[in-house]
Formats: sequence, structure tokens, C-alpha cells
Amino acid sequence: MTHRPRLSRTVVAAGAAVLAGALLAPVSAAADTTPEPAACPAGVADVADCWTGQDANGAYYAIAVPHDWNGDLVVHAHGGPDLAAASDPERSVEDLDRWAVMAREGYAWVGSAYRRGGYGTRMAVADTESAREVFVEAFGVPGRTYAHGQSWGGDVAAKLVEVHPTTYDGVLLTNGVLAGASRGYDYRVDLRVVYQYYCGNHPRPTEPQYPLWMGLRKDSTMTSAGLRSRLQECTGYQSAPADRTALQQRNLDDILAVTKVPERTLESHLRFATFTFRDIVHNRLDGRNPFSNEGVTYSGSHDDEALNEGVERFSADPSATRDLTWDSDLTGAVRIPTVTLHAIADPTAFVEHESAYRATREGSGTADDLVQVFTTEAEHSSLSDSGYAAAMDALATWTETGARPTPAGVAASCPGFDATYGTGCFVDPAFTPAPYADRVEPRPGGHRWPTMTAAQERAWARIPGIGIEP
Repeated sequence: MTHRPRLSRTVVAAGAAVLAGALLAPVSAAADTTPEPAACPAGVADVADCWTGQDANGAYYAIAVPHDWNGDLVVHAHGGPDLAAASDPERSVEDLDRWAVMAREGYAWVGSAYRRGGYGTRMAVADTESAREVFVEAFGVPGRTYAHGQSWGGDVAAKLVEVHPTTYDGVLLTNGVLAGASRGYDYRVDLRVVYQYYCGNHPRPTEPQYPLWMGLRKDSTMTSAGLRSRLQECTGYQSAPADRTALQQRNLDDILAVTKVPERTLESHLRFATFTFRDIVHNRLDGRNPFSNEGVTYSGSHDDEALNEGVERFSADPSATRDLTWDSDLTGAVRIPTVTLHAIADPTAFVEHESAYRATREGSGTADDLVQVFTTEAEHSSLSDSGYAAAMDALATWTETGARPTPAGVAASCPGFDATYGTGCFVDPAFTPAPYADRVEPRPGGHRWPTMTAAQERAWARIPGIGIEP
């Protein structure tokens, strides 16, 4: 285990005193962005001091500085996306509590709640970078700066270090959605159409019809509870198997077999393919369709021929695909140490996302700067604190010494951290994920990675109005 020098509590207190002076200074145009002291969440209350605030774009953020700060900073990108209209002042505080391990390991931490809910990777990148700038303005330039993102935040953090290649010293991506938006949601496109083929209640024949790539019509008043009711009606997924009708069981079996979605996250994936798709299409892409299922052969059902003949088909609007790709897909053009940590049985961001990311990095010639670590865990939203600490230590040691870590090395170091956290060590150094195409049926051209080269990104950047508006 590597032990980095820590700043004394006196130095941190001096920085806090400077910040307090700024809080007492005359009000200026920038005053609204200045952090204010706040109560720390329980996970870090005994080891750090905390601040919160709102940046110039309206994004709330939270900051923690350990009493024994090691001088380095972790800049966190949260997952989701949430769908609320405005920034949530509680989100970044909740994430600080969830990843308290970072502050407990001595790192200062800052995270943005983003200026709004809804989709927009580059918006989230801008707000995450803004939070880092707020930290630097208040506390000075850290010794080293690391990006961390989980889930969709993994996509955000990976894009963050592509957009700001000289600002960050390393990046940790955990359970990340690393296939990008143009392909990373294809299995949810498939779920949306396969579900409707079997269930026919989303929408019902008696309701206004709309193409399924919308997820939901713009003016629909359907709620999550209403969607759950329809899913239960069709599949009985909330009932014990003995209480399901034969048709419900067959519907459920067919949907799960064809889409490869785990039963325990079926509802959450269908919710994304309903409400988040609506946000992407109507709120971010002006009603244009970025999704396609042309050329997909569905298999695994009790009657594949009937399924493929009857399932709804559609092709994407090229301009919508371009805008979603430019906003959210990864070029892999980043030459800083990159460590990923992914649960093998992640039921939400399937582990095959890591295969897509490795192919992306190989395609851009940067795979030597990538180390992927896999664990035998089966959750998405959080992993073992001991594993996070071991992965973060491996990343920090790599940036400091140039010694590239190995999964076996992370596994060997984990018990030392587990002596503190007691959350278990689950690294499987021998695991290699299957190709992304083994999990998600590729569309035409779907074997090529990266989906967007750095040169294509630069060319598209010159198109007025490209991407998704902040």
C-alpha cells in the first residue's frame, strides 16, 4: 500500500480561513459561486470539513476536505441521468456520503449535481469541470487531480478527461456506461420493442399511438407507478412464479431471454427506455429519432420467426444519431492513467461495456494507458469500499511512479484496505468480458470501435448547434 504525504490540519485550516474571509467580503458578481460551510454527511462527518454551493450555471455542488488532506483531489461525476427539471441540491451531498471512502482515504472531493436533470453528457462534463474550478478557487491547486465517475457518470468522467486532457492526472471509471449513447442503449431499444410485441399495453390499442423509439409520447401523463402496473399486468414480475398465469410467465420468459435483461432490473431498464428515451428524443433532439433496430435478428423466444415478423422496426435520423454520438460517445483519445472497476454481474451497466471501452482505446491507440479490474460483485450503484480504495490507490501510485498496475496487484492490495473498511475483497484477476456484440445485437457497422474518432469529433465540432443543448 502506498502512503502519500498528507497536508497538516493547520494548512487546511488556513485555507478554510481564507475561504471564510471571502465569505465576508463585499458581494460581487462571483459571490453566488463561493462555497459555504455545510454539515458533512454521516460518512465523512468525523474525518472532513464540508462546503456546498451553486455555480454560475445553477448547478449545485458539494466539497469535502479531509482533516488530514493528502493534497490530492477527486472530481466526481454522478450517474443517472436524473429527470428533474432543475439541479438537485441534495444529489452531490448524497454522492459524497456514498463515496465517503475517497475522503476517508485522504482525498479532497468535489461533485456537481449538474445544472438540470435530463440527458446531456457534455453538459455534465461542463458542470463537473466547473465544480473543480470552484474548488481550486477556494482551496488552491491540488497536488494531483483525479476524475471519478460511476454508471452514466463513467461516461461523463471518460468524456471529461478527453475534453480536458491536461487538467487531470488520472481517471477511475466504476461500473461505467462506456459504450456511449449511440450503442450503449441499443439493448433498451430492443427491450422497448420486444416488450410491446408481447404485451401490447405500452401503449394500449385504445390509446394514442406513437413510434416506440420515442419511449413515450411527449404529452403523456404516465407515471412510474403506471408503468409498473402495465409490466405487472403483462408479466406478473412482482408475483411469485406460482401466482403468475401461464401467459404472464411465457411473456416474462420470452422478454428476458431475447433482451438478456436480468429479471431484477427489468423494471428499471423499461423505465429508462420509456422516460429517459422521451427526454432524449423530445427534450434534447427536437423530436428526432437517434435509434434503430433495422437488421437486428431477435432470438431466444418460443417463436423467433413470429417475433421478428411482428416486432416494430425503425431507422434512425442520421442527424439525431450524429448529435447523440457527438454528445456522449467516447473517442478513447486520452493519454492519462485510466483504471476501470466493474462488477462482473452488474445488472444495469453490463460488464460488456468494458469490452466496448477497451476496443475504443485500442482503436485510438491508447490501450496501454488502460487497466481494467473486475469483481465478482452483482450490484450496480455501489461496490465494496475496500475495492474502491484499492483501485484508487493503484491509480494514484501509477500516476506518481509510472508503474502500471495489474488486476492481480489490486487484488493483493485489497485486504490491507479491507482491514479498515470490512466490506470485502472481490477482485477476479483472471476475468475477461465477452465482446459487446455478444450481449447486444449489433446494428450494421456495430463492430467498429471507436464509434467516433477524435478527427470526426473535431470535424463535427465545427457544425453550428451540434449535440445537445446545455
